Amino acid sequence: MLAISPALFSTIGWPFEETISHNHHLNHFYKDSSTTDQLFGINYQVEAENSTDPSQATSCDLSMVKKLVHNASERDRRKKINNLYSSIRSLLPVSDQMKKLSIPATITRVLKYIPELQKQVEGLIKRKEEILMRFSPQVDEVMISKESQRKKQSYNSGFVVSTSRLNDSEITIQISCYTVNKIPLSEILLCLENDGYFLLNVSSSQTFGGRDFYNLHLQ
Repeated sequence: MLAISPALFSTIGWPFEETISHNHHLNHFYKDSSTTDQLFGINYQVEAENSTDPSQATSCDLSMVKKLVHNASERDRRKKINNLYSSIRSLLPVSDQMKKLSIPATITRVLKYIPELQKQVEGLIKRKEEILMRFSPQVDEVMISKESQRKKQSYNSGFVVSTSRLNDSEITIQISCYTVNKIPLSEILLCLENDGYFLLNVSSSQTFGGRDFYNLHLQ
């Protein structure tokens, strides 16, 4: 048999099995080490994000709360102002209420409308005085008519009542009655006060015929 020479099978360029196995294990180790480093890097980043400074978080929360409170207060303030302007606008004439007036236009219209209302009030007061002056004689005639009726009724029962007008606001009333049938003067004055008269002066006298006389000065 021929002996195989080692030179026939050169090991140049062919690594031994043990060397290949050893290198394979080293490469696998480095590969695993790289993956582990990546995992540790991700965990570190997550922990860094989660470990925010508590003081900074609290400051942000307080700032957000203040902002929300400010916004709510501002909404309430604007709502109240709008309600006030709506109330003012409702006092204007209907023709102005139908218009979509801005807030400055509303204020301008109100400032012009107030003097107009004052003039209207003054005109109504003057008109009232004119009406009272016009109907005052008619009222006096009605009062005199009532007094005449009372005079007739009183005459039948022994009473005689006469009235005379002194001026636009004063009258005198003379009452005559029998002493036995006379009415207390206090009751007469009370009835006149209930009718709206104000007593200025009063005098009384008595005759020998048994009659009493009262002179009343009223306003």
